[in-house]
Amino acid sequence: MFFAAVMALAGALLPLPFVELGPGPTFDVLGKTDGKPLLQIDDTTTYPTAGTLDITTVNERGGADSGVFLGRVIVGWLRPDVRILPREALFPDSVSQSQVNAENVLAFSDSQSNSIAASMGYLHKPLKTLIVVAAVTEGTPAYGKLVPGDQIVAINGTAIHSLDEVDAAMSKVKPGGTAVVDVNRDDKPQSVSVVTTTNPNDASRAFLGIDIGESYRAEFPIKVNLEGVGGPSGGLMLSLGIVDKLTPGELNGGHSVAGTGTIDPDGKVGAIGGIGQKMAGARDSGAELFLAPADNCADVRAARIPSGLTVAKVSTLSDAVAALEAYSAGKPIVGCS
Repeated sequence: MFFAAVMALAGALLPLPFVELGPGPTFDVLGKTDGKPLLQIDDTTTYPTAGTLDITTVNERGGADSGVFLGRVIVGWLRPDVRILPREALFPDSVSQSQVNAENVLAFSDSQSNSIAASMGYLHKPLKTLIVVAAVTEGTPAYGKLVPGDQIVAINGTAIHSLDEVDAAMSKVKPGGTAVVDVNRDDKPQSVSVVTTTNPNDASRAFLGIDIGESYRAEFPIKVNLEGVGGPSGGLMLSLGIVDKLTPGELNGGHSVAGTGTIDPDGKVGAIGGIGQKMAGARDSGAELFLAPADNCADVRAARIPSGLTVAKVSTLSDAVAALEAYSAGKPIVGCS
């Protein structure tokens, strides 16, 4: 009896290996954060907007390094807008919370870049493609010298305009040799010297320890002023915000709209997690229409759609624009049913 009481007390006072997912805050891409436009577009013509285009989020308790107290687990099981999941369902044992946070920051940065590419493609506006450092592996020659987001301008004097040109430039560097990498970091030019090692996958090649990728820029500055949000699922709403600000009229017809979905450079909308919690958060913030990725329709059907919220399924940025136009005109919306 005493042992059972001790175990019950320990269960109440010690975090359990679960993660609680609940409705998170929303962020209007047409609004402001800390006195600044969330979506800041300069040096080109922009147009007035109305209503909202909200990015939705999930409020996560627990994580890769922590857990959830028993009381919250029990309450979470009882709430329809909350999910309680075993920690291992979301985080492998080998992953730390700091690694998860870093990956989420990088994913949000990528979503901003992709949203620019998708919106410029939709609007038939010019687009610049930059070659950037996507990640730097800890313990490798480039660690602490190059950082994610660095635009690679040249390697040992060879100008870089494509991923293939990085490979070609590095093929001229012998293992143990020095690669002088010219980068733009925060729009400031820097020259970084890195002494290479042997490539673990090919002993004949030099190794920096970086992953490279493409980043996209418009011909005018587009900046997202939003801190503390990670992951790729804001891409669709950022794309819609850019389109709205760069075209006459109100894309949402002045309505309160929220949504979620990844976006790729070609404008394809991808599935996300936590859609039930995001729909609940959207309705809590006053949204009337929710844009959901078509690939999440099974999750939408399985979740409890809040009363008064209309859900439209979208597969592309063009689909999302069409859904907004239809809703504003009082026309039928293609949903997930």
